Amino acid sequence: MPDVPFGSEHEQSYCPDNIPSDCNAVCIDAARIYDSCGAKDCLRDLPVMFTQENQMIVENACSCRVSKVNVITSTVDVEPVAFHRGFYAVNMMFYFAVTCDIYTTAATIPSTITGLATYGKRVVLYGSDGCVKTFSSDTPIECASADDDCNCSCSVCVPKATVQISDPMALSAKLVKCHGCGCNEICGAVPDCVTAYFGGVIVQPTVKYVSATIGIFTITQLIRNVQLLIPSYDFCVPRKECSARTDDPCEVFSKIEFPTDSFFPPNVGEKCNMPENPFECSCNGN
Repeated sequence: MPDVPFGSEHEQSYCPDNIPSDCNAVCIDAARIYDSCGAKDCLRDLPVMFTQENQMIVENACSCRVSKVNVITSTVDVEPVAFHRGFYAVNMMFYFAVTCDIYTTAATIPSTITGLATYGKRVVLYGSDGCVKTFSSDTPIECASADDDCNCSCSVCVPKATVQISDPMALSAKLVKCHGCGCNEICGAVPDCVTAYFGGVIVQPTVKYVSATIGIFTITQLIRNVQLLIPSYDFCVPRKECSARTDDPCEVFSKIEFPTDSFFPPNVGEKCNMPENPFECSCNGN
């Protein structure tokens, strides 16, 4: 990108391909993604920890089944990678709420309980170099310490990391006998919001514990705020008028089309003449 001296002005704005049009060049402050990666992880045999009351149910169980998994929260930290300038390690810790059906005997109704499973992940991405301090009128005042120096390890130099995770897939669960099992130093490091989610302190098992396997999809990004020059055509002015909301259920029902296909299902020949749907198989079986 060529250097632009301060005070320079554009005499004429051009759209892409240097074709003059009705667009203008505007400068915006945007979050640019410098590097990103996606992952499909099968998290096998994650130990699930419960509160004291629910752990007693697990200790007397004969079998279990996982029914649902939710993401409670995640912690994300960024640190520079030694001897690799511009690269940063993103350390993530995911906290899952695993809901299981616990059977004490084969003929009884299962008890549904929810426990905690954790998974740590580390990726290395390129985040470029930068060392600026940003102050804004809509943020509270923040003072630096006396020994704060702007170098490659300071907090203002590292890029921002974001992690996107899909809804986890509950794959399987089993009961495992304890052989010196514990929380692996996780019980004491659980954030307060996670403890509040379960309504009690997570304890370590003594006889049995639930081992769950789940699948997740994640996207990790390193982002920095930069100024970009982009073509602008016009403001996003609404093109339609807001309609008044009605509470009349019959009026809402009158706008629904009659479900003809439900009463008269089309045959194969008629279905082939319908517009092609990319989410359905074709009539010839391809």
